[in-house]
Order: sequence, then C-alpha cells, then structure tokens
Amino acid sequence: MTEPQTTGPHASGAHIPVLRDEVLAALGLGLRPDMVIIDATFGAGGYSRAFLDTGAIVHAFDRDPDAIAAAQSWPETREDPPRLVLHARRFSEMVAAMAEAGISVVDGIAMDIGVSSMQLDQAARGFAFASDGPLDMRMEREGPSAADFVNTADEGDIADVLFRYAEERQSRRIARAIVAARPLTTTGELARVVRKALGYRPGAPKDPATRTFQAIRIHINAELDELEAGLAAAESLLAEGGRLAVVSFHSLEDRIVKQYLREASGAAVATSRHMPEALPGRPPVFRDVSKAIRPGAAELDRNPRARSATLRFATRSDAPPRGPHSGKHGGPQAGPARDRRAA
Repeated sequence: MTEPQTTGPHASGAHIPVLRDEVLAALGLGLRPDMVIIDATFGAGGYSRAFLDTGAIVHAFDRDPDAIAAAQSWPETREDPPRLVLHARRFSEMVAAMAEAGISVVDGIAMDIGVSSMQLDQAARGFAFASDGPLDMRMEREGPSAADFVNTADEGDIADVLFRYAEERQSRRIARAIVAARPLTTTGELARVVRKALGYRPGAPKDPATRTFQAIRIHINAELDELEAGLAAAESLLAEGGRLAVVSFHSLEDRIVKQYLREASGAAVATSRHMPEALPGRPPVFRDVSKAIRPGAAELDRNPRARSATLRFATRSDAPPRGPHSGKHGGPQAGPARDRRAA
C-alpha cells in the first residue's frame, strides 16, 4: 500500500483502492463462486470489499492492529461459516496461517505493498509530514520506532538506509544534518531538517523530505524483506491456475516483483540473490506474466495518489514450488552511500 490509495474511513464500502477493476480481472474474480482469495494487505479493506462482492471467501492479513480491529465489525466475519477471515499477522506468515485454518491451496492472492492511506492520514501514526505528529512509522505499533532509529543510529547507517531504500543522492548530507539536529521527536522536525539540508524552496513540485520518510519507513518495517517472503509464500499457496496480483508504488518494490516473476516464469536465468533461481530445465512456477499496468487518466483525476501505482500479475503453473528465497532484496548495491554531488 505504499504511496497510498484513495483516502477514506475504515469502513466497509468507503474505500476504493488503486486499480481495483484491474486487480479483480487479474485474479479472475467472479468466474466461479466461492473462490478462496487472500488479501495480503487488508488496510482499509477496499480490495476485500470488492472480492467479497463477487462471492469470494476472503482471508485478510494485516500486521496493523488498528486495521484488524476496524474489520471486526464487517458482517461477513459473523457469517456461518465466515466469508471474511481476519489474520492479525504479517503476510509473510500466510503459509502457516492458512495451514492453521486447514487450507493448503488458494485461488488467488492480492498484495498492495507498503503503507495505507489510513496510516498516512493519521498524524498520530507518524508516517507522513502533512500534519505534525510523533515520529513513529511502526505498522505493528511495536518494536523500534523511526525516532529510535534517527536518534541512535550511526550517521553512516542513516545514510545507507536513505540511499538503499529511496535512492537518495544526497544521503550523506541529510544524515549529517539529522545527527546534528538530534534529538528529533516529530515528523515536522525531521521534515524541516531534511528541507534545510537540501535547500528546499516552498512551492517546489516535490518535497525532498518524501524520499527520507519513505526510506526510514521501509527500514523500520522491513518492507522489502516482507515483500520477498510474501512472494515466496504465494508461490507455495496458489493452486494450479491460481492468480497472483501485486500492486507496488515505487521502483524498488516493482523491481523486486518484476525480477521475481521473470525468474519464476523461466523468462531469464536468475542472477539476483533475492529469490530462488529458475534453474535451467526446471519447469516455471508461473506463466502468463503480465506487463506493467498503470492507472488511466480517469483514475488519476479521481485519485492523484494513484500516480505511482504499478500492477503485475501471473498465473500459477503445475510445477512444484521452488522453496524459500535465499537472499536479500535488490536495489542499489549495499555498502557505503555515495552522494552524486559534493556533500
């Protein structure tokens, strides 16, 4: 759910997610009744509502306790048997969770990667700087916060995070400014430090603090590791002919999904460390891999936040899963961050 969807309350029917119709088509929803679908990133429930409206049985995952609590009031959770089953856990754990529910294969899996609009629009969660709030950013509301990271990490570690997860060219300059300004406790304080370090002028088309917030949030929540593990889990859970649909919102996420589907479909010999290799002669585990699908003009007019969304989808073959992934995500090479211009 990174770079979020349409804003709206946490209520059934109130939230229209990015590329909703395209995701429904990608998953083949409505082709037959009682399809079992995993909504790996429930958020405000927009995709789950659309899936339920087709007659599907939905298992919804979210690591954010607020999202799960809000969904408890949905009537589908009280049907017998329930058509909406809530899992208060990370989607990387979906294989174990579905086994506990007595389900070994599913018909479709949807992933909407990153932070939700609900999270961004609540200043108290600390994900954004449009309104000042505590520097938090924790999806699970537990563990080290963004404030803990910026106030205790070494300058070099902060620079590396900014470079690796936001491809920030001025990562060293920003990290130096953050360390000099400690302690930082609010989103507004951090945003002002970044803007000052980069010479931001009000009215510029994009606030330079956006990249820093993205990088710190991804680091705090281990989002790219979660994506990799979720893709491997989907490979294990999908039945033959089952569909995987992934909506991502920035280049690092999309790069992982694109490379994973290329390797999993046998389109290229794997050279990446972050996913299981498609060995020569080994049957592909996915087929019919789509090209990138992006929102049309009408959706962008209705929801400017959709501008960076990319959907990719594929169909599971009858080949056995390849096993767990074996390494770290891609993106800029790990190691010391290097500014392109003089710091």
